[in-house]
Amino acid sequence: MDLIKVAEQACIENLKEFPEFKSGDTITVEYKIKEGNKERIQKYRGVVLQRRGSGNTETFTVRKMSGNIGVERIFPITSPFIENIEVNKRGKVRRARIFYLRKLTGKSARIKERRF
Repeated sequence: MDLIKVAEQACIENLKEFPEFKSGDTITVEYKIKEGNKERIQKYRGVVLQRRGSGNTETFTVRKMSGNIGVERIFPITSPFIENIEVNKRGKVRRARIFYLRKLTGKSARIKERRF
């Protein structure tokens, strides 16, 4: 077996379990931040724009509005700094990557909620 695949399998076994989410969902990511010698947890709440990659290299992009400015952040799913992921709303979108949301503002930037 390839050495890279062996290393990836070892990392995958140590993963935390997170809830299922996809693009369009509104999630809260609890992320550990080190400032000097202190450690704190920061909550980052926003809409998932995309999930890409697979296995050990999977990442997801979260966009939130900070004032009138859109802020995007890319999180690796295997990051040891991610404490928890909570799904707040399930969005109803037709695409896997919703970059068109970047151009929209106001009411047009809202995503309909998926009902179960």
